[in-house]
Amino acid sequence: MKRFNYTGTCIPEHHYMANIEKKIEKIKRYIDFGEYLTINLPRQFGKTTSIFMLEECLKSKYLIFSTSFEGLGENFFNKEEEFCRSIIPLLTKGFISDDKVFYEQIKLIDKKFKTLNELSDTISDICKAAEKKVILFIDEVDKASNYKLFLNFLGMLRNKYLLSKKNRDYTFHSVVLAGVHDVKNLKMKIRNNRESEYNSPWNIAIDFDIDMSFSVDEIRAMLVDYENDYHTGMDIKSMAKKLREYTGGYPYLVSKLCYIMDEKLERNFSENSLEQATKIILNENNTLFDDLIKNITRFPELYNILERIILSGTAINYNFLAHNLGIMYGILTMSSNRKLKVHNKIFEILLYDYFIAKQEIKQGSALTYKYDAQFIDDSGDLDMALILMKFQELMKAEYRNADEKFIEREGRLLFLAFLKPIINGEGFYFVEPETRKSNRMDIVVTFNKKKFVIELKIWRGEKYALEGREQLCNYLEFQSLDKGYMVFFNFNKNKKYEFVNLKVNDKKIFEITV
Repeated sequence: MKRFNYTGTCIPEHHYMANIEKKIEKIKRYIDFGEYLTINLPRQFGKTTSIFMLEECLKSKYLIFSTSFEGLGENFFNKEEEFCRSIIPLLTKGFISDDKVFYEQIKLIDKKFKTLNELSDTISDICKAAEKKVILFIDEVDKASNYKLFLNFLGMLRNKYLLSKKNRDYTFHSVVLAGVHDVKNLKMKIRNNRESEYNSPWNIAIDFDIDMSFSVDEIRAMLVDYENDYHTGMDIKSMAKKLREYTGGYPYLVSKLCYIMDEKLERNFSENSLEQATKIILNENNTLFDDLIKNITRFPELYNILERIILSGTAINYNFLAHNLGIMYGILTMSSNRKLKVHNKIFEILLYDYFIAKQEIKQGSALTYKYDAQFIDDSGDLDMALILMKFQELMKAEYRNADEKFIEREGRLLFLAFLKPIINGEGFYFVEPETRKSNRMDIVVTFNKKKFVIELKIWRGEKYALEGREQLCNYLEFQSLDKGYMVFFNFNKNKKYEFVNLKVNDKKIFEITV
């Protein structure tokens, strides 16, 4: 019986998989044309599975050498003789073909050559003797990218490629490297003074511009396969759309959520179950989240960008060159209006929780302000109006002198830091990215299967307040809700800490000023 798999290579016979055949066909065309390329994708984005699927559809047409540079150690790359002596056995171990005669011939190759020139001649001999075209796959090239010898090896392959186009050499028909980093950006020579020449050994590679995130249709195909086996009665179309909405199509997150709903939540594929699965992921320790936090703390510019987007709701124009790190690591992507945004809802919640925790370490909990309040009634429902009034009380007591700049930066975080312990364990929250403008902050909370929409807004005068209420009503209509909540941060000296119930466009709005 199949199951959802979120680690290692996915095998169609054993795992429920998104249907990425069209994407594999596009990559296959590159290979058929004899292109050299790098499949550069973030961690756990399906590189290894994509290579496996490519190998399966190419092995009848080509002779394939497929290997990985993971776990080889420094000695492999430190000495040219060791590298050259070991590379052919490494490739032979990953030989994929039914041509047993050719395989035995490769095994008999003398491994005593000591230089890259001798290795180059051997590659020429192999490719010249082959009855089919030969292609090379190397996975986990990031593990080798710091070694000059590896860059020299790529330079040798580049030279052979260029000569082969002039019919002056024999070499691999296509070479596919896979890693997080785009190997085209690697420098060729490292001088003693640590300066680098911007002469990439892989500048012959074409741009890899295929979006490998799962689309709604690709996720739907996986769910159809699952539903044919288990007949859960799920709304496949809706669930596929929700999975894409929560994950941005990030393969690991899609598969992990499905795995949790299948194996930990009794095959319950509903929106409520999806929220529960999301909470489970956010509370676990996994390498994807560890790497995300390590990367943002390692690069201050990336950290600053995320603070501006998440805390202030700042609209930043997307630029691949300026924001390359966040895009390469799968943290940032482009919105429909060409603005920079966090890749997916789960990453955004993770980062909110991280920034909240950082703030609490620095300033203490927002709930240290003491009061008696029962935020959950006897029916198990959340009293959002009471929560807002108590938040107003907190702001009046402890942040009445905060300036506009501080609130624009910290206001949403203060509210979420206040809200999170109240709903923790039972509720779920996220910031709605598609409706957020530069100073508009929609927060959606679900609790006891009920939904609450809160908009946090800077007071800019009555005209903008009316526009804000209209926007909130439109979003409530979109969410099929009758009531919403508004928090205005007002910096007028004579402001009143008040709350009102309003009726706007047949919608109820509970509004506070802080």
